[in-house]
Amino acid sequence: MKKIGFLSFGHWMQQGSLVKTAEDSYLQSIELAMAAEQIGIDGAYYRVHHFADQIGSPFPLLAAIGARTSKIEIGTGLIDMRYENPYMMAENAGLTDIITQGRVELGVGRGSPEQVLDGWKYFGYNYSEEEVKDIAHNRTLEFLNLLEGKRFAEPNPQPMFPQGPGKLRLEPYAEGLRQRIWWGAGSQETAIWAAQHGMNLQSSTLVNYESKEPFHIQQAKQLRAYKKAWKEAGHDFEPRTLVTRSIQPITTDLDRQLFGHQDEEANNDSVGFLAYHQNPTIFGKTFAGEPDKIAKELAADEAIKEADTLLVTIPNTLGVEYNIHLLDSILKDVAPQAGWR
Repeated sequence: MKKIGFLSFGHWMQQGSLVKTAEDSYLQSIELAMAAEQIGIDGAYYRVHHFADQIGSPFPLLAAIGARTSKIEIGTGLIDMRYENPYMMAENAGLTDIITQGRVELGVGRGSPEQVLDGWKYFGYNYSEEEVKDIAHNRTLEFLNLLEGKRFAEPNPQPMFPQGPGKLRLEPYAEGLRQRIWWGAGSQETAIWAAQHGMNLQSSTLVNYESKEPFHIQQAKQLRAYKKAWKEAGHDFEPRTLVTRSIQPITTDLDRQLFGHQDEEANNDSVGFLAYHQNPTIFGKTFAGEPDKIAKELAADEAIKEADTLLVTIPNTLGVEYNIHLLDSILKDVAPQAGWR
């Protein structure tokens, strides 16, 4: 039994899209999560990109979804810690988790190349690309520490409001949220680091090209290294692992029109370079075709076998109705044959 969710980038664009404005994107994101919960999808996750026609400010969106749903997990995949103030983020995350009644699953990480050069500088941070790794790691650890709820701040001897004795903490405190933070890892090294610091693991449709093996084999090794490191660290709760895949079952004429060319093409892994990355990256294939065909391929995916949660990337620009059709087809036509349900 695997949890199955969707991952949306929240794109909007004027040409060839049913999602033309930011208003369309955010409101349809809420509608999609509500409809996805009704058909049995387990998680609604959203990618965060700044300076782009995509979702960029996740907490209001997650809270709005939480207020309109009751069961579905609500998460990010992922929040770029280069841009975040850990203290403000801890307050926002705590409030959002309370509104959603403990359903927040926050993915955080180093982030990917953005739309502007050194975009974090516009957010008030001045550091070089070479410092990014340490900055992202250190801010994440500070954020995790704040979520523990420990009291650390010296009180004002003449406060505006009455308060109890002793030091203060950030409010609101959301119990249990600390165990629902995920690190987006691109390599075995960062996966092990996440395990050592007690975070769940997210691994997307691309990872560092660390061997000449297929993408799913390299990713599976990453997940196994994470689980080994977690066991060695001796944490007092069970971790979760998540992978992302592009899956397009073709069951209707519209599916064939939109994605049939992907079924006919040789959809293989590909190797390339991301901006600022010295090492190559391997990108996973798209699974497009008849449900029984792609179910067999997905059932043989070693990384999916290792993970307890699968996120399906969705073409959100095609609108809520089409994406519910896509997700419903995955639940009914693919998941049982792949052994996930």
